[in-house]
Parts: sequence; C-alpha cells; structure tokens
Amino acid sequence: MSGGGRAPEDGAIAATGMGGAMDLAMSEAETVDKTPGGPEGTGPQEKPRSLWSDAWRDLRRNPVFIIAGLVILFLVVISLWPSLIASQNPLNCDLAKAQEGSQPGHPFGFDGQGCDVYTRTVYGTRVSISVGVCATLGVAILGSLLGGLAGFFGGVWDSFLSRVTDIFFAIPVVLGGLVLLSVVTSNTVWPVIGFMVLLGWPQLSRIARGSVITTKHNDYVQAARALGASNSRLLLRHIAPNAVAPVIVVATIALGTYISLEATLSYLGVGLKPPTVSWGIDISSASAYIRQAPHMLLWPAGALAITVLAFIMLGDAVRDALDPKLR
Repeated sequence: MSGGGRAPEDGAIAATGMGGAMDLAMSEAETVDKTPGGPEGTGPQEKPRSLWSDAWRDLRRNPVFIIAGLVILFLVVISLWPSLIASQNPLNCDLAKAQEGSQPGHPFGFDGQGCDVYTRTVYGTRVSISVGVCATLGVAILGSLLGGLAGFFGGVWDSFLSRVTDIFFAIPVVLGGLVLLSVVTSNTVWPVIGFMVLLGWPQLSRIARGSVITTKHNDYVQAARALGASNSRLLLRHIAPNAVAPVIVVATIALGTYISLEATLSYLGVGLKPPTVSWGIDISSASAYIRQAPHMLLWPAGALAITVLAFIMLGDAVRDALDPKLR
C-alpha cells in the first residue's frame, strides 16, 4: 500500500525528466526570492523612524495641532503685515467718536480717545507676538545652555546653579515686574523682554538639566564615551538632539504665558507704555468704561485669550507627540 501511495509522485518525477526537475527547483527558488522581506517572509524591511519623524506624523493627524497651527500662522502673518486687513492708522483718533459702537468701516467701534478698536486690535498683535517669541527664545537659549551644562558636568557647578534657581523661583513674577520695570523709562519692548528672560530661565534650566542627566546615562552615550568621543561631541551629537524635546514642549507652552504676562504688566502700567499699541494698554484703558462701552474691552481681551489659548493648545499637541509614554 505504501509503495502504491508513492507511485504517482515517482511517475510525475520520471515524466518531467531531469530538466523538468531543475526547472521546478528554479521556479521554487524564484518564488522564495520574491517573498517580501527575504527567504523567511518577514515583510519589507523599512528604515527605522526617528522620534522626530514619528512626532511629525502624529502632529499631522492631530486636529488640535492643525487648528492651533492655523490660528498661530494667521496671527504671525498679521503681526508682520497688519496693513493686509487693517488699512487705517492705529494712532489716528477722533474725540468726537469716543466710545461709539460699531459703524460701517469700523466693525469694533471706537475707544475712549476715538481710536478705531479694530485697527488697534490688529496692530496690537505685532507687539504681543514679538514679545512672546523673543522672550521665549531668550529663555530657551539661556536656560538650556546653563541647565544642560550643569546636568552634564555635575559637581559644584550643578549645586551652585540649583541654589541660584531656587532663589529666582522664590521671586513672584508680577511683584518682580512691578519693582524692576517701575524704574525703566524706555518705551521699547526690550526692557519687558529682558525682565521675562531674567525671571524665566530657571524653569527651562531645570527641565534641560533633568533631561540631560537622563540622556547621558543611556547606552549609546556610554558607548560613544568609551570610543573616545570628546565632551563637545557627546553634547552636540548624542545628548542635545535627544534631550531637547522636553525643552521644546515647555517653551511652546511658555510662549503663550509670556504674551499674557506682557499684557498683565502693561495693564498695571509698568510694561509697555503709550504710544505703543498693545492689548494690555487697551485693556487697561477700557476697564474704566466697561459699563458704558464694553466693546472697548471685549475685542482686545478676546484677541489676547485666543492667542494664549492657541499657543497652549500647540504646546499640548507637541507634548503628546514627543512623549513616548503617551503613545
């Protein structure tokens, strides 16, 4: 019975002959070679994606990031070219129209000095975005540099920087602004930016220090050190690219905070001063007429709230994309 079971196979091989057997073997070999991923059929070998490519892929699919990005893009455009949507001069005022409501060509009405609220709200974007971006860049650069070096080298420098940051954390931000900016007579934005950098770098310094300490103990950093890599190479090539993600997240969220801080200081009279066009100045001027002309307060306060919210939403989306624990 067993011999009868093998007879068809033997007959088939005999019928094909030597050349047919070779053709069959070659056909099977070609089938194996064409299998995706090689002989084992493990699938196509894709190039491994980095943290940044994965983060960008997640951000493109996140509606919160898209909405916040479009709002911020619009704000940046009108801050650079406010004349695109506002053709009037924000400093041209007519006292005869003081506190009047919406009119044709003046959709937001007029403030207490007869200035067009719409035009001043549009031009106030430039100052707020400029202060927020410059302060964030200054804080990120100074805080990352000091905190990164302290985390990498440790020792006395790390202990000293930790005590200095503790001192700065003990200073209330608004109170510090009232004290430091009250003696400044300049009408430019640079004293306000300098104050924000002075009191804002400790937070980024702590974040950068902790991230560098965590990263420098990874195996690839230890391997590079064992191969003779210098400290500068370790910092620039191996540690900084892998430790910068938390700094970017905190800095993005802090940008909105600095915009609101500028408005707060200007509202209190120690930040920006007229004739500078600022949302904080307009809110301060309109607070005395909130019952008679609420539109004077509504529009600049609404623009400030939308701007701060957009940057906070952007920071949250970036955090979710860059944090592997949230995947």
